[in-house]
Amino acid sequence: MLEVYFVLPPDLLLLDLAGPAEAFRLAGEFGADLRLHFVSPGAEAATSLGLPLASLQPLPEELPEGALVVVPGSTPSAVAYAKPDARRIVAWLAARKRQAGVSWVGICSGSLLLAEAGLFDDRACTTHHTLLDRLRASAPAARVQENRVFVQDGPCCSSAGITAGIDLALHLIGERIGPATARAVAREMVVYFRRSPQDPELSPWLAWRNHLHPALHRAQDLICADPVRDWPLGELAERAHVSARHLSRLFREHAGISAHDYHQALRLALAMQWRAAGLGKEKAALAAGFSSARQLARAASRR
Repeated sequence: MLEVYFVLPPDLLLLDLAGPAEAFRLAGEFGADLRLHFVSPGAEAATSLGLPLASLQPLPEELPEGALVVVPGSTPSAVAYAKPDARRIVAWLAARKRQAGVSWVGICSGSLLLAEAGLFDDRACTTHHTLLDRLRASAPAARVQENRVFVQDGPCCSSAGITAGIDLALHLIGERIGPATARAVAREMVVYFRRSPQDPELSPWLAWRNHLHPALHRAQDLICADPVRDWPLGELAERAHVSARHLSRLFREHAGISAHDYHQALRLALAMQWRAAGLGKEKAALAAGFSSARQLARAASRR
């Protein structure tokens, strides 16, 4: 089970919490084995909307192996982080920063608390664009990145302002639980997978899905569920409940790629996975749905 701990500072920016927490909650509804914890130095935390959060759990003495610790931001953070409860959070983080197997996440100004605790020392990190100088001052040994939606460096992650926390949560869901669940959560929340230009390209299992067309999603879901088999355009269109001509248009206009090239990209990714697992070129090609290693090589060359 994935244990996710949201550590709530005083004067919490509510969307910093609600966005990522809802993403993880939905992942649970889609079958992920996870549990959410809302912890704080006090039993109650004030929020940016004036709506207090009560019945919070205390900061845990121990964190389980594989735990994910998420620190949302506050507003105004300069005032909030001078308060005793914020100082207790920094001390709690600092005392556990070397625990193996735990991942640490800062959302917006929450990254400042992780920085003060030393979690970003010798690591890349980011925060809201108005707070970058404060992040540099809080973590002189960190490599502060500008113009980034989010940054991941080892067990430490950080995101830019507010809604970027949802992007980071989707990334972590895809990494910890699986791209299919991340894709389902994004569609349920009606948000896109977003990356900045410096981030690695989206996995083919997640790419070309930044649209809201249900018929195209149905077709893509069919291919994703069984990329090894052949998918004639006519059959794919029939099962997506559109004509073949219309489906071709949907791929071109909404995904920016043809149905054939989309299918080939998934097969190439699958072949790479089989190669990484130790299969030779020919066996990896056949396992991914190609007729031969030569056909695989031609497809890779075209990509």
